[in-house]
Amino acid sequence: MKILCVGYRNWSKSIYYTLQNDLNKRKFKFFFHFEKKSLYKKILKTKPNLILFYGWSWIIKKKIYQKYKCLMLHPSPLPKYRGGSPIQNQIIRNKKNSMVSIFQINNIIDGGGIYFQKRFSLEGTLDEIFSRIIKLGIEGTKKILNKKILPKRQNHKIATYYSRIKIKDSEITLQELKFKLPAYIYNKLRMLQDPYPNPFIRLRNGKKLHIKKFYISK
Repeated sequence: MKILCVGYRNWSKSIYYTLQNDLNKRKFKFFFHFEKKSLYKKILKTKPNLILFYGWSWIIKKKIYQKYKCLMLHPSPLPKYRGGSPIQNQIIRNKKNSMVSIFQINNIIDGGGIYFQKRFSLEGTLDEIFSRIIKLGIEGTKKILNKKILPKRQNHKIATYYSRIKIKDSEITLQELKFKLPAYIYNKLRMLQDPYPNPFIRLRNGKKLHIKKFYISK
C-alpha cells in the first residue's frame, strides 16, 4: 500500500514519521507545503492508494479527492468548528475539551464521513495540546489502516463554521483588557503561542509589544 502524506505543520509531520517507522511494511512518501503548486502532478506520478492531508490549510481540488481516497485530520468535534483555526476558535470560547476527527475529504469543507473521533483536553499550553493531537492522530490512523472501518456520516444540520484567525486578531486591545474576564485574556495568550502569530499589545507610540511567554500568578 502506497500512502502519500501531505502537510506542513510540525505536529502533522510527527504523525507521518511515526507512522512510517511503525508501519514499515507500507510505503510512505511526503509532500510539504512548498510543493503545493505542483501537487497534482506529483500525486499522479506517485499513484498512491491513500493520501493523508493532516495539517493542510488549502482546499483540495475535486480532481484529487474523486480520483484518490483522501483523509484529513481536523482537531474539533465535527461537525462543530468546521473551517479555519479550530483549536484557537475553541480555546477562545473557553472550551475545555475537543476531539481529533479523521474524515474523508469530499465537496463539503470538513464535511466528509468520519472514520475516527476521540476526545482530548484543551487545557495547558499549545505544545501539550499538540502532543495529545499527535498521539490520537497516530492511534486513529493505525486503526483506519489496520481495520475495515466504515465512515459515519456527519449531521450537517448541526454544523458550525468559523473563520481562520488572522494576524490582526492577535492584538489584545484596551477594550479587551478593560471588559473581558481574565480567563479570556489567558486563553487568548495561550492559543497564540508559537508557531502562530504571537499576541501583542499596541503601545502609545504605535509599536507592538509581542508576548512570547507568560505565567499565572497565585
